[in-house]
Amino acid sequence: MIVPGDTAVMTVNAEGGSPFVLVCDHASNRLPDKYGDMGLPAEALVSHIAWDPGAMALCEAMSAILDAPVVASTVSRLVIDCNRDLEAPDLVWTLSEATPITANEHLEVEERAYRIAHFHKPFHDAIDALLDRRSGRDTVLVCMHSFTPVYLGIARPWQIGVIHGRDPAFTAHLRDTVADLAPDLDIGWNQPYAAQDGVTLTLERHGDTRGLPATMIEVRNNEIADDASVSRWAGLLSEALIAAYGRYSKLLSRLAETGHA
Repeated sequence: MIVPGDTAVMTVNAEGGSPFVLVCDHASNRLPDKYGDMGLPAEALVSHIAWDPGAMALCEAMSAILDAPVVASTVSRLVIDCNRDLEAPDLVWTLSEATPITANEHLEVEERAYRIAHFHKPFHDAIDALLDRRSGRDTVLVCMHSFTPVYLGIARPWQIGVIHGRDPAFTAHLRDTVADLAPDLDIGWNQPYAAQDGVTLTLERHGDTRGLPATMIEVRNNEIADDASVSRWAGLLSEALIAAYGRYSKLLSRLAETGHA
């Protein structure tokens, strides 16, 4: 990810005409200069504990296909996790999988407040600003993530997972559409995470609270490890999102006609 200056958030194709708005909470493994390497080895800083490998590349490819805006955090989740509530115990990680983040232990109140003000808040403010500008337009919020194939020694079989917030309707249509387009895929429903795991802050804060159809997509990161695979997944997911939104819109129309909307 190329970060303009030292900004905490980057918006791509802000005026895109698509109904889809893509959001990438863990787009970057960048550590601002003041944090050095946080006492971690180089291999940790390129691993999934620092970011969601491939997620931003997938967002950019989908943005080009869909003409969709993308809002992305440019700071590693080792500094602060932008997809966590401010009161969540893992807002600032001290242990990620089996790796201790000793630089985050015993964090002073002032430093915690600094990270919230300089990294977490600007990211969510940017999403709000973009959605505010789209007021009155059809909008679907799509939160893009990737996940590691093996976590704490346990293999994860799904190539893709779809997660919903308070309203499962759009996500259910997306799951069914992906299954139709790629019947050989192992699709996780609320896998490898679910809302009760505390991973849907962005989805619920910017989608559910605004009454927008919203979903969270997790792609296993070894599925998007090179340009060719990113391109394939971008094509599949873009086609699936368009078809799912068509199904969802028809359902809303039928409900409106029968007085159940």
